Amino acid sequence: MATVKGGSSKDGKGKKPHKNKPTSKKYSHYSGATKKKKTCPRCGPGNFLADHKTRLYCGKCHYTEFTDKS
Repeated sequence: MATVKGGSSKDGKGKKPHKNKPTSKKYSHYSGATKKKKTCPRCGPGNFLADHKTRLYCGKCHYTEFTDKS
């Protein structure tokens, strides 16, 4: 039995409709041309530090900065 080119089968449904994907969350860390979050000094630009209650943390290289929030 020969297959039909284009991914459709003998049921005749054809291609699936395109679904838009949500945008990446990395764009929420920018406000225009300025950055909202601090970047990691070890990893360089593009890797942001997570802001916890008492520290800033990089999930990639495990760099930690403790802050005194009192």
